[in-house]
Amino acid sequence: MAASPDRSTLVSDESLRLLSLAERSLTQRLDEALKAHGSGIDQWRILSLLVEQGGCPMNVIADHAMLLAPKLSKLVDRMVSANLVLRRADERDRRRVLVVASPRGYQALAKWDTAATEVQQQFQEILGSQAAQLHDLLRRLSQGLGRASTPADSAAD
Repeated sequence: MAASPDRSTLVSDESLRLLSLAERSLTQRLDEALKAHGSGIDQWRILSLLVEQGGCPMNVIADHAMLLAPKLSKLVDRMVSANLVLRRADERDRRRVLVVASPRGYQALAKWDTAATEVQQQFQEILGSQAAQLHDLLRRLSQGLGRASTPADSAAD
């Protein structure tokens, strides 16, 4: 029978629980702040990406927003109906459709970013100078576990 690893050398169950608890708490605060301004986390993430990248195909949006294709399609349809985003043919590959932020989407994102910034400032106040270190550790953990980095993270490397 193989010897089990020393539990003191493994990431503890408590560390995993605390990571989940922190993520849930931050997500809840962010969601509440955004809902007060007519958005949700998924819409905010999508518009943030589109404004930063200038337009993206659905698969890139799905990866960034961490959504499955059927849910993303419904959400993008609602965002098109609300005139937050537009679908455009890709100029380089006319067979491909890109989603781009509309002028109204840019305006909405400015309000949503203000709400998100308040939550991010709370996060910064709690962690202080260690916020950047936590970001680096989480990115490394995510990449090590097989999750692709975000476009912004790739530019930072």
